[in-house]
Amino acid sequence: MTPAAIEANALTRRFGSTTAVEDLDLSVPAGSVVGLLGPNGSGKTTTVRMLATLIAPTSGTARVLGLDVRTQAERIRHAIGLTGQFTAIDPNLTGRENLLFIARLLGQRRGDARRRALDLLDRFSLTAAADKPARTYSGGMRRRLDLAASLLGEPAVLFLDEPTTGLDPIAREQLWDIIRTRIARGCTVLLTTQYLEEADRLAGNIIIIDHGRKVAEGAPAQLKRLAGDPTLTLRARDTADTQRLHGVLHAIAGAPPAALDAPEGREASASVPAERVAAVIRAVDDAGIALESISLREPDLDDVFRQLTTKEAGR
Repeated sequence: MTPAAIEANALTRRFGSTTAVEDLDLSVPAGSVVGLLGPNGSGKTTTVRMLATLIAPTSGTARVLGLDVRTQAERIRHAIGLTGQFTAIDPNLTGRENLLFIARLLGQRRGDARRRALDLLDRFSLTAAADKPARTYSGGMRRRLDLAASLLGEPAVLFLDEPTTGLDPIAREQLWDIIRTRIARGCTVLLTTQYLEEADRLAGNIIIIDHGRKVAEGAPAQLKRLAGDPTLTLRARDTADTQRLHGVLHAIAGAPPAALDAPEGREASASVPAERVAAVIRAVDDAGIALESISLREPDLDDVFRQLTTKEAGR
């Protein structure tokens, strides 16, 4: 059994009368990616800050690489990398100087620091801007520099708190490739993100929290099954057939009215178990309804997210 690189039991953090994280249990196996998802204000960043030893838990326990976050914080900090929601680079230093400065703080020799900085500048497509002050960088470039800095120490555990916010699709793909490379070398990643596709593509396990509490956990495929059946959408060739199409779909799919989308144009949709899709198509054909198109959409993490989380008005 793969040992856990990150473990938390009943982890809780309160700020005065506000409970940001409550009784959170989690276990992240070494060499894996776990996605931590939840609405804004759900406690994701507070959880990361506790595990990265930036704030102390109010109660509960947490260990990173077997080290206690309360009593062995300094040792943990030497073994992890962290990218927070906001960049932590010096705007007056160049990109190269930022990385060299951080590498030296991590105790790297001058030559090693220089080689590591050059490699990361290249991997994050920052070589051309390496000797320009960071204040002249675009938001996406500053984000990439911050991400490069988190990898300078070859961390065993990497905390990424919404790392691709502000990145264009190409830069996001680059980061995903770099994360996969780090995982292949044994790095463990705890990822928070607002891009559910990102969690789906990177994370082997996902934890969803809301109002500081865990509401679901599982592999992406497992969680998607919680959202119900696929959505079958049929488009009639003739507008006059739309109401009949809707009726047949309702009758054969066995879905209550609330599970059916109202006819729009020439389309009708319903949640249909995969094994009943063929029967629905046959029934539509038997009713003499000509179809222009058929589509079947499997539930995704967006569906799971909407179903399992709540959002207070104005939050």
